[in-house]
Amino acid sequence: MSLSGALSSAISALSAQSQSLSMISDNIANSDTTAYKTTSGMFDALVTASSNTTSYASGGVTVSGRANITQQGLLAATSNATDVGIQGSGFFVVTDAKSGGAVAYTRNGAFTTDNAGYLQNNGYYLEGWRTDADGNVVGSESASNLEAINTQVASTSGSATTKTTIAANLPSDAATGDTYTSSMTVYDSLGAANSMQITWSKTGTNTWSASFANPTSTSDTTTGTGTASGTVDITFNSDGSLASTSPDPATVSISGWTDGAANSTVTLDFGAAGKTDGLTQYASGETTPSVNVTSIDSDGLSYGKLSSIAIGDNGVVNATYSNGQTIAIYKIAVATFAAPNGLAASSDGIYSATVTSGNAVLQASGENGAGTIFGSELESSTTDTASQFSSMISAQQAYSAASQVISTVSNMYDTLISAMR
Repeated sequence: MSLSGALSSAISALSAQSQSLSMISDNIANSDTTAYKTTSGMFDALVTASSNTTSYASGGVTVSGRANITQQGLLAATSNATDVGIQGSGFFVVTDAKSGGAVAYTRNGAFTTDNAGYLQNNGYYLEGWRTDADGNVVGSESASNLEAINTQVASTSGSATTKTTIAANLPSDAATGDTYTSSMTVYDSLGAANSMQITWSKTGTNTWSASFANPTSTSDTTTGTGTASGTVDITFNSDGSLASTSPDPATVSISGWTDGAANSTVTLDFGAAGKTDGLTQYASGETTPSVNVTSIDSDGLSYGKLSSIAIGDNGVVNATYSNGQTIAIYKIAVATFAAPNGLAASSDGIYSATVTSGNAVLQASGENGAGTIFGSELESSTTDTASQFSSMISAQQAYSAASQVISTVSNMYDTLISAMR
């Protein structure tokens, strides 16, 4: 019957507009939620099979929510060094436990360190690949190699000296047999600083030798901390440039560190042969000739404690220590999907993979179509309050109109019943 069909159609409109209003309400409520993605109401007409050219049977309307998960939110700078945002496609990989937890995905990059040093957000732990100090992933960039990012994985820092670069002038006007001394700093593998004396001895025309005393602690110069071995023979050209060293490369070995550090071998860079970028031999022009040291630079670092964590661009997690060293400890993975709008949404901006979305493909930041990670930035909500208010007014008007249809049908039923009495 046409009246009952009109009533049914109007009731479906009330239901559909109510659901649409719920979506609009959620969108407005989350206008300030980090990385929130809006849901749009998609209306579909219902048509009955009994309709024909001479008789119309009303159907109605249904509504379904369409998640706009792929919509990019604006990245906004923050003052938190562990905040991250993705510009482009992809999601952060998280788990609900530090190890062995269920895998999920999110765009909400508001991560903080918990009391155990893990980066987490609402109980979900950020996953990444362990790296060496230069930021290169250790192993493969695969799901099996992912682990919860623990910022305390390297809570201290210290490295042995492996190379020392020396630039100095050895006086050509020194007499054969004259000796001079200078010193260089050497760190052992435990980060302890030591001073090692270099003795420069002129052995003949255009020839010198460098020998090395046992290192002593910079905090206690009266106590030896190791045994040094190695003598370097140095030859100069007639123009004062370096000719050669023997051995080449020049090295000094240190063993028997009293603090238990590993044995050390320090490579000595005296400059390039035929050049004057390292050791030279020119006249000092002094009554009493002396060695003029321009610079002695050694690598290696003293012991340092973890002082801060920051996520840099491209998703590299950097640790900075009290000795001034900054090293990479993790690289954040980006998960991409064939159909990201098919992901199942949960509270706190968490998504789960479904048959519709397909399985996650893991990439490094900015690689193979994956979005680029930016540190100290967060993705804003995609809610546009102006458009949501417009949709809300439209839903309100449609709801009111449908309610008027019900009132009209009710009046027509009353008229029909009155006619039958």
